[in-house]
Amino acid sequence: MKTQPKARTHLGIKTFLFGVLVSCATPYAVAETPAKQDLQPVSAFADIKNEVTRSQSIFVEMGKVIQHPRCVNCHPKGDSPLQGMLMQPHQPPVMRGPGGTGMPGMQCKTCHLSENVDVVAQAADIKSIPGDPAWHLAPTSMAWEGKSLSDICAQIKDKKRNGGKTLQELKHHMSKDTLVGWGWEPGEGRIPAPGSQEAFGQLYVAWVASGAHCPK
Repeated sequence: MKTQPKARTHLGIKTFLFGVLVSCATPYAVAETPAKQDLQPVSAFADIKNEVTRSQSIFVEMGKVIQHPRCVNCHPKGDSPLQGMLMQPHQPPVMRGPGGTGMPGMQCKTCHLSENVDVVAQAADIKSIPGDPAWHLAPTSMAWEGKSLSDICAQIKDKKRNGGKTLQELKHHMSKDTLVGWGWEPGEGRIPAPGSQEAFGQLYVAWVASGAHCPK
């Protein structure tokens, strides 16, 4: 007799979670057609003798990732994240909130769990909901939306606009941070950022080592 209420409770929890996932996925942007893109390795720039030119060229290659929608969507200029390859306003509507984690009652973690979640119902053609333990928006001081690659480069180097970090301290964020790494593992139905986080991290290290010069 004691097992029946317990079974109903488990069923209720599963039904609730399913409802949350479906509501989070509706009306999401239409699923993307995955297409893997590559990044040139550091060795591809070895023949550029002028260090400034080599450094600038490396950052331009990094720009394939930095200006990719997977990254810009989480670095918006406004208080709402963007989504999809067309970088449309997030649906359902959400706001930045304290620390970029959403407003009370509609925080990011309501839908974005600790890892990607497949959507069985595939509501609105969405196959998965993104997830990471630290899911949040970048601060407005780190907004990339609508900026040139040169402006973004200067912003990354500016401790007043990059979270108070040195370029060496940013190495972990670029090459190891799991939230950044999500861009290359965005879940079923999404186009990943070009290359891999490892390749991007190697380019970042080479850019810093060559003087961290910004493209004009």
